[in-house]
Amino acid sequence: MGIIDKFSLIGIYGGTFDPIHYGHLRIAEELLDLIDLKQVIFVPAGVPRLRVSPVASKNHRAAMLRLATQDNPFFSIDEREINRSGSSVTVHTLSEYRNELSDNAALCFILGIDAFVKIHQWIEWQKLFELCHLIVVARPGYAVLPDNQALPVEIQKEFSLRNTACAGDLSLQANGYIYLAQTSLLDISASQIRSFLNAGKSIRYLLPENVSDYIKSNRLYI
Repeated sequence: MGIIDKFSLIGIYGGTFDPIHYGHLRIAEELLDLIDLKQVIFVPAGVPRLRVSPVASKNHRAAMLRLATQDNPFFSIDEREINRSGSSVTVHTLSEYRNELSDNAALCFILGIDAFVKIHQWIEWQKLFELCHLIVVARPGYAVLPDNQALPVEIQKEFSLRNTACAGDLSLQANGYIYLAQTSLLDISASQIRSFLNAGKSIRYLLPENVSDYIKSNRLYI
């Protein structure tokens, strides 16, 4: 293989998406421009290992994702994790992508700061840096960390070695960077939406209208 001048950045956005909402979608849209992603692949989790199981079934969550992303040519969904038996393991999924995509593709795994501060609990978490860049985004109730002092000690060394403030660095190598992305923070959460639905409150303007219609027609989260 010859020398690659720049890598093509592919976003991998994992989560339960229970349900997908504008907070998720806005982050993905801004990252297309912010770090020059060529596409964002949404990967709904099957059975998460470190959090409670999703409320909606895997088929419902995938259907809502398809509705939410259908009009954006840069968004796609991949159902490999929900079709896999057992718990979802990120390093296994990323290893599959690494084997499937071209040599000039660099994977950018998108995760919230709430997940990043617990990443040392993930299976083979340090192998992630051999497979992808980590793109860390703020979440409601969390701030993107200004330094590594608030991180668990297991993560501090990796953060110090790998953190970059320059989005352009990501296309210069295939993997290994941690980038704290400054995206808009919409104070919307899936748990909030589920709570509103359970209480009979409106969820209008929190998620796409076609997703809201799907939830209502299938009587989800009530």
